[in-house]
Amino acid sequence: MTELLTAAEMRAVEGAAIDSGAVSGLELMERAGAGVVAAVLSQWPELSRGAQSAVVLCGPGNNGGDGFVVARLLTEAGWTVRLFLYGDPDRLPPDASTNFERWATMGSVTALTADVMQEQSFPGDCDVLFDALFGTGLGRAISLPLQKPGRNPKPYRTVAIDIPSGLCSDSGRIIGSAEHVLQADLTVSFHRAKVGHMIARGPEVSGACVIADIGL
Repeated sequence: MTELLTAAEMRAVEGAAIDSGAVSGLELMERAGAGVVAAVLSQWPELSRGAQSAVVLCGPGNNGGDGFVVARLLTEAGWTVRLFLYGDPDRLPPDASTNFERWATMGSVTALTADVMQEQSFPGDCDVLFDALFGTGLGRAISLPLQKPGRNPKPYRTVAIDIPSGLCSDSGRIIGSAEHVLQADLTVSFHRAKVGHMIARGPEVSGACVIADIGL
């Protein structure tokens, strides 16, 4: 049997671990980012050879914090990384803010807007697009057009961090209309799969779903 968690259950697991002193939220974020990078290289081993490029889309919460870690680790591994942030960096949660500051010493941050995502050239030349926008806590439709962006001749892979943005982690339904979900080729979730990965539109939108162990 496969254990599936709701968003609230996952928050409870993380909260209990942090409250016990066994791990900090910052440590969990670092493990999550490392787990995403490891999963991508396991899924597509060819990406470990030669110079690669990535675009990382970060959101205003801790899912965005995971994205900052991914961006930093890929840069340290020699990738060319461009990072876009949806939201105000001054309003990030504490752990995400810490990782934003760490990334800011390594690379630039471009504001992500609906207009940017609708540009013909977006996301530009990249091998992998990382979706670290909204994660499991999203409960309402958002204004970004999240259908797989870009019309570039070079194909790229899309990786969802924890759950594709726009997909309800409890019901597997798209929150809003079809243009409000970012279709993934690979989803890397943490500790356990979420209910929404497995039911309704979840399997279709999540692509291949793998679980990264973050020590919970």
